[in-house]
Amino acid sequence: MNNALLIKNKNTIISSRSFKDYLALCKINVILLMLVTALVGAFLATDMRPDMVLLLIALLGIALVAASGAAFNHGIDQQRDKVMARTRNRPLVKNNLSLSQVYSFASIILIMGFALLWFFVNPLTAILALASMVGYALIYSHWLKPLTPQNITIGGLAGAMPPLLGWTAMTGETHPLAWVLVLIIFTWTPPHFWALAYYRQQEYAKAKVPMLSVTHGKEFTSLQMLLYTLLLSLVTLLPYLLHFSQEIYLIGSTLCNLGFIYLVICLFKQQTTKRAQQTFRYSILYLFLIFILLMLDRLIVL
Repeated sequence: MNNALLIKNKNTIISSRSFKDYLALCKINVILLMLVTALVGAFLATDMRPDMVLLLIALLGIALVAASGAAFNHGIDQQRDKVMARTRNRPLVKNNLSLSQVYSFASIILIMGFALLWFFVNPLTAILALASMVGYALIYSHWLKPLTPQNITIGGLAGAMPPLLGWTAMTGETHPLAWVLVLIIFTWTPPHFWALAYYRQQEYAKAKVPMLSVTHGKEFTSLQMLLYTLLLSLVTLLPYLLHFSQEIYLIGSTLCNLGFIYLVICLFKQQTTKRAQQTFRYSILYLFLIFILLMLDRLIVL
């Protein structure tokens, strides 16, 4: 009796641990930020009146496809993850899961997400979500990441697609504003990841990943971050200039941009790890605020 109870408890612990490991493959924090941008895209597409059932199904499908890309990324990056401090505790690296388990899980949730989008949302959203996943997991992670310091500049398009997916999920078609939202994330991606690569420079060098800070040094990286942040401040003006948003968004986004530019200038002048970490953390908050401002602006106008 006692032995049976011990075995049952052990299986429960293993099951709980496996669930956490599979969840870790999905990069939940990244997925949540992506879903916020998809949500905003869906609300803007419908003048803040989306079909809530359709929206929930779409978000679930988008999340599953995105999570599959994250899981495939774990498999592709297995060897690189072993030598980097920030990734050495990932489930695959710690042998909590096998490579076949990771790829099987990624394939299953990809099929589930694609099927949800295809049959219950629309084929266009399903195809775009699949293309985004392939762009991230294969083109970026497998090919571009170890090939060029411009990896994230080119590969960033895959991660910029969620607001377009939210839009097409509601309307079945693309729209200029949806592509503007994609452009905002696309322009935001390089300074965001370069801030991370700045203070993780030695880890990326050890893993033989040619991030910009590894190949060109920290000073050049911070200069490129400044240029991209200035470009981003112009790109985020487009919703207002194209009459998709009003003064509330203009004022809020301007303040957000000034904060981002200030931090990058400080990084360029001081060249410290602390400044790079501050910039990286702010960049995440920045993207969240920009998209929330777009939605609040539309809500107040309506």
